[in-house]
Parts: sequence; structure tokens; C-alpha cells
Amino acid sequence: MSTPEATLTTIPHDGLFSAALACLLERDPEAKRRLTRQAAADWRAGRLALDETCPVAPLTEPGRPARPELVHPRDLAKRSARASKSGGKGRAALIHAVAHIEFNAINLAWDAVQRFRGLPRAYYADWVRVADEEALHFGLMRDRLRALGYDYGDFPAHDGLWSMALRTAADPLERMALVPRVMEARGLDVTPGMMARFREAGDEETAACLAVILRDEVGHVAAGTRWFRYLCAERGLDPETRYFELLNAHLGESIRCPLNLDDRRQAGFAETELERLQALCQRPAPA
Repeated sequence: MSTPEATLTTIPHDGLFSAALACLLERDPEAKRRLTRQAAADWRAGRLALDETCPVAPLTEPGRPARPELVHPRDLAKRSARASKSGGKGRAALIHAVAHIEFNAINLAWDAVQRFRGLPRAYYADWVRVADEEALHFGLMRDRLRALGYDYGDFPAHDGLWSMALRTAADPLERMALVPRVMEARGLDVTPGMMARFREAGDEETAACLAVILRDEVGHVAAGTRWFRYLCAERGLDPETRYFELLNAHLGESIRCPLNLDDRRQAGFAETELERLQALCQRPAPA
């Protein structure tokens, strides 16, 4: 088992990259959450330096528990729009899906810290903050699961987020484009509808947790936008052109809609980007 809660008061490292790796490698979800929050507090207090001598760990797998069972997305039972109204197991499955996303997002944020070096200090500050907030979100959703008599790991899940981390492991520009500005941006699109369904089901507590997540995720996507544009400027690339090139290369310009335009605007999407994304939504399916 992981380190008992009572001893998780300090990160056993004085460097950010080694602390990030410790958080990444931790398998126990609660220990990972607590280590993450402590590492973020230590960074804010100036107790963690940018330890450039710490080698990059080319992880192919982060630390995670034996459960949930990871399956291909097509093998997951389809979660219908009625799941949040069905009470019991159906509602718990939907909450579990969000908890799993938030758990993976902790790993993604720490990987963005420890894998990519030589970037401005503000870059690391952004992704430490993101890791901290993702840990908060995971805790919120796990508490909701437990309130329904379930826990994290009780339902199968897929590994799409970490798979994209591996596909973008060689280039922070691609990571910023495709994880925050595609996968996390999709969360901006779907979360308002989930909040509405939980409220209709009388589950105001879960809806309130999702409202916190949505508020913070706007900032996470905005961080991705900021650093994607920074890296494009460094390389003399047009951000919009490069973004759609990457969409086509990695996703075949496959865009799920509808888009949450207001929150995407707050997260830094330009009007021309949104127009092009909406045009992709309206493409007829291939014959």
C-alpha cells in the first residue's frame, strides 16, 4: 500500500521535476491526490526549485491502481443521457467516468511539468496549478461516488487521455494543442449538459461539483492556448494553421459537437478557430 495519510506532510524532494515524478509514479489515488496538493503548496511557497539536473523520465505508464479495469472505448457500455436520472448504479457510472478523467488529468499535468524542459517558469507554474486543481476535482467526484455507495475503480474505464499524452510526448507544442485544446476543451462542451441532467435528477451536490470543475477547466484550456501560441511564436508558425494541421494529422479533423462557444472563447479560442471547428461539425459523414 501507499504511504499512510498521516505521513504525507512533505514531498521528499526539493526540486520540482523530481516532485512531479513522485506524484506521477504514485499508484494509490488518495496518496497521489495528497502528494499533488502538497507539491503544489511547496511550489507556491518557494520550497521547490527547477532542478534541471533531474533527468526526464520517459514514462510509458503513470502510477495508477489495479482498478479500474482499462478497456477500449468501444467496449464500454454506452452511457445514455438518462444515466444521471436512473439513480444508483447508472448515476454512479457517470460520476465514475468524470472521476477517471480527473485522475488521468492529474497525471497529464505532472507529465507536462516533468517531460518538457527549458520552458519559462510561468509554464511550470501553470501546470502545477492545473495538477493541483485536477487533484481537487478528483476528490470531489470520488466523494460523490462514495456518497452513492461506490468508489473509484468500481467501473471499467478507457485510457484515451494517457494515450494522447504518449502520442504527444516528443513535442510540447503538440501536447498543448491536442490535450488542453482538444480533449479538455471537449469537457467544456459536455459539462453544462451533465450539470443540467444531474439537477433534473435532484442531485444538486454533483451538479455543484461539476460547476467547480467547469470553472477551473476554462483556465486549464486557456493555459494550453497560451503555451501553444507561445511555442508557435518561437518557431515562426501561425497558430491557427498549425492547430488545424495537427487536428487533421491526429484526429482526422473529427470534431464532436455541439461546442460550448462562450467557454471556449474564455479559454482563448479565436472566432476564426471556432468558425472552422463548427464547419467541421457540419461536415456530412463519409459514405
